[in-house]
Amino acid sequence: MGISERKEKQKLEIRKAILDASMKLFVEQGYENVSIRKIADLIEYSPTTVYLYFKDKNEILFQLHEIGFQKMAEYNAELWTIKNPLVRLHKMGEFYMKFGLENPAFYDLMFILNAPMEALQVVEKCEWKSGDQALGKLKETIQECMDKNLIEKGDVDGISMAFWSLVHGMVSLAIRNRFDKLVTADQMVPTMTKGLTWLMNVVDTSGNKT
Repeated sequence: MGISERKEKQKLEIRKAILDASMKLFVEQGYENVSIRKIADLIEYSPTTVYLYFKDKNEILFQLHEIGFQKMAEYNAELWTIKNPLVRLHKMGEFYMKFGLENPAFYDLMFILNAPMEALQVVEKCEWKSGDQALGKLKETIQECMDKNLIEKGDVDGISMAFWSLVHGMVSLAIRNRFDKLVTADQMVPTMTKGLTWLMNVVDTSGNKT
């Protein structure tokens, strides 16, 4: 490995260390309570080094969100081969729950912490395409279900919000260990999946229950 390759490798390692440290601090202490200095102290570098890689902590947050949505996209890779939109919607919920349960720190950062949405809005030229695309796919699938008379027609935004709220609520309670009073740990995922299936059966107007 030549000198330039080693330098590039070192840069990537430092960048990853900054992102990993930021994720840890954001989740443990809250976004508002984390400073660039705290991030630098955790990785044992100077704040100046952190600024060489990121403009500010808002940019760090944005990059972490992008990584999170990329990870989520990997879970959803096979979704778009499913022709039946109602089956696709059910699988979308399953994959969403799987992502959240297997990546609780990213889920916390993306969907639970208070500050991120406000912080992302001040990132220069931030279009937040990854988040918009994920929500857009949900709305498109629900609209397709309506067009094919698989679910009762209604307001797409409201129904999307209701669907998202259900799976989000289950994931949020699960990663906060709030289901232990209801089910054992080994029964948590099957029970959550049954809850999702129940919802799909309620909204299915085609007579073909999922």
